Amino acid sequence: MTAHTLTFPISGLHCGACVGRAEAALSALPGAREVRVNLANRTAQVAGVEAPLVETALAQAGYPAAPQQMSLHVPDMSCASCVARIEETAARAPGVIHARANLATHRLDVATLGDPGAVRAALDAAGYPASDADTDTAPDASDETDAMRRRFILAAALTLPVFVAEMGGHLYPPLHHGLVALFGAETLRLAQLILTALVLAGPGAGFFRRGIPGLLRARPDMDALVALGAGAAFLFSAVAVLLPNWLPPTGIYFEAAAVIVTLILLGRWLEARARGRTGEAVRRLLDLAPDTADRVTGQGTETVPLAAIEIGDVLRARPGSRIAVDGVVTDGQSPVDTAMLTGEPVPVLAGPGDVVHAGTVVTTGTLAYRATHVGRDTTLARIAALTQAAQSARLPVEAVVNRVTAWFVPAVLVVATVTFAVWLALAGIGPAVVSAVSVLIIACPCAMGLATPMSIMVGTGRAATLGALFHKGAALQRLQDARVVAFDKTGTLTQGKPALTEVETDMDRARLLRLVAGVEAGSEHPIAQALVAAADSAPEDVAGFEATAGEGARAQVNGHRVLVGNSAYLARHEVAPQPALLESAQRWAETGATPVLVAVDGVHVASLGVSDPLRDGAGAAIAALQETGRHIALISGDVPAAAQHVARILGIDTVIAGVKPEGKVAAIAALRADHGPVAFVGDGINDAPALAAADVGLAVGGATDIAVEAADVVLMSPDPWAVLRAVGMSRATLRNVWQNLVWAFGYNTLLIPVAAGVLVPLGGPQLSPQLAALAMALSSVFVVTNALRLRRWSPS
Repeated sequence: MTAHTLTFPISGLHCGACVGRAEAALSALPGAREVRVNLANRTAQVAGVEAPLVETALAQAGYPAAPQQMSLHVPDMSCASCVARIEETAARAPGVIHARANLATHRLDVATLGDPGAVRAALDAAGYPASDADTDTAPDASDETDAMRRRFILAAALTLPVFVAEMGGHLYPPLHHGLVALFGAETLRLAQLILTALVLAGPGAGFFRRGIPGLLRARPDMDALVALGAGAAFLFSAVAVLLPNWLPPTGIYFEAAAVIVTLILLGRWLEARARGRTGEAVRRLLDLAPDTADRVTGQGTETVPLAAIEIGDVLRARPGSRIAVDGVVTDGQSPVDTAMLTGEPVPVLAGPGDVVHAGTVVTTGTLAYRATHVGRDTTLARIAALTQAAQSARLPVEAVVNRVTAWFVPAVLVVATVTFAVWLALAGIGPAVVSAVSVLIIACPCAMGLATPMSIMVGTGRAATLGALFHKGAALQRLQDARVVAFDKTGTLTQGKPALTEVETDMDRARLLRLVAGVEAGSEHPIAQALVAAADSAPEDVAGFEATAGEGARAQVNGHRVLVGNSAYLARHEVAPQPALLESAQRWAETGATPVLVAVDGVHVASLGVSDPLRDGAGAAIAALQETGRHIALISGDVPAAAQHVARILGIDTVIAGVKPEGKVAAIAALRADHGPVAFVGDGINDAPALAAADVGLAVGGATDIAVEAADVVLMSPDPWAVLRAVGMSRATLRNVWQNLVWAFGYNTLLIPVAAGVLVPLGGPQLSPQLAALAMALSSVFVVTNALRLRRWSPS
């Protein structure tokens, strides 16, 4: 990073005093000069200071800088060493705060306070030209795949004659004699030289264009290894043909140079094809939104493109069609298939007042709905954006990989040099060149660089289709490391709204509930609404409604005097409670339910219990989580009786109840100290501090925006089984990462000595440069293919 003059937006400025404080913060930085803060256009200028220091100083002063976020597509990113070099090159551009490259997507994300063009110029100079990445669509590798296929086909066409001329005689000796007799030995050698030169200068030119500058800057990468290996084989053979007196009698290895490039291009093509499939999850999500929608107008309906829909428009969805944008149903009723959002296969009934989301499918009925979120603000678009962001994230394990690969290529160059020297002394220059070239080719660290990002990309994409959005990609690793899963109660393990759960009465239940509904229909209290919802209908013959805050309500319903309230309300109206009914109400109260007493014509006839019912399957989900060896805890702001009751039903041993938001944070710290990393599952505003404080925060379906921002994982379904799916996806992804890493590092460790010829004195084999190139290419293909297995993962 170079300290140039930086001009950038700044927030938090309201007056001249703000300007003074911001300028003071910048001026205090060592080396700062030309400090200017402009209140009119909300910009700041400073020279002589590096961008990260500027960002930190302004953030601490309360006037944060607003760096420009840019995403670039870097097609020539080919290995782990390339990733490191690209990041370092971008980070040195003026104004760059941080740069992060992803080998799986060939994408570079940069935050800068300077000129974005400087980043592109720096990359161009380093041999990695970049273009703007389309952030509104999923990555599509079709263009790259087609280009790589064309390069491979051209290389193969030029290499085939070279290979046949040099190696065909080993398979069928008369072929060699026939070619020599037809063309002459010298002509055959010159033809091989020309064809191989065309391979290296044409389809293989990129290896030299990127690899040689890396060597000259003492930052060799995979392309440098290929350029050295193929270039050494070609130059040695060219000297042997054109200047035969310079070398002792020896063979030529044009076929090695040509086959190396061709096989590596084959591997790149196969890798690009496979990598193109890794973005299918996000592409499928984006494709769920229809291109058009039927908008309701005064004259009927009109078909309009998606971009023309505005908030407030009323749209109509017919059976089998997809909802175009997020909205609220105004008319009609139909089951809606929400599997693409929640991972749940059972359609959800939607009617007036219910929220529907873009991409979901109306199954049997017709719905009219008013648009509430359009474009990038729909839930579908946010899911795609979150998933793409997670796919570009890095896991903590990658830090180890990066440290190893930083030393790996230089170490390979040392091994190749030693190999060349030893074989030169023992067997002459020909075997020395072959052995050194084999080492250089077999050691290309493509598979190492792809091992982690490919698994992340496929794993997060598959998780999105199951309703688990890894908002922050590193949560993939932290979630499987969690030893404790702590749940909030209300809205997480319970449905989050009161419902009638207990009834004890001396009269017909249906008639009782209709009478109660007649009274409570005039109230907006949540408990009243739960009682109304429990009745099959509400009587229309209702008169004299009167409510007493905190106690109850009464009315004349179908000619009967009906009182609904607590024991104090009945006592106020001189109604004596029945001991058995009162005992039931008191017992329910001990479990956290709200008891409601009912009197009809002056007689206590019923006790009702209203509580927040458990979500379906909560008990089975908790038991399944416990079977994974994790400790389960319940942290709730509700009264201890209610929390203990839920915990007893679900089999949760650790209960921390009656705590405020800061108490939840303290509870998480205590659980971490006793058991290890903690995952917390919540949904409300009061859960946001705990979601942020946990090692991994999971916000469940319907969570508030604040909770979603604080969380690491967003679960689109409120079903507690979604937590288990997220944990399972995390474990499967990390297992896949380690499989790839073990393969990539183990493969290189084992085959480098074989390529160097260590086994030859013992009668063992030695890899030829051609076989080394094939093995290296297939190693990368293996890593990508193994990662693609995650697309088929499903909860057991």
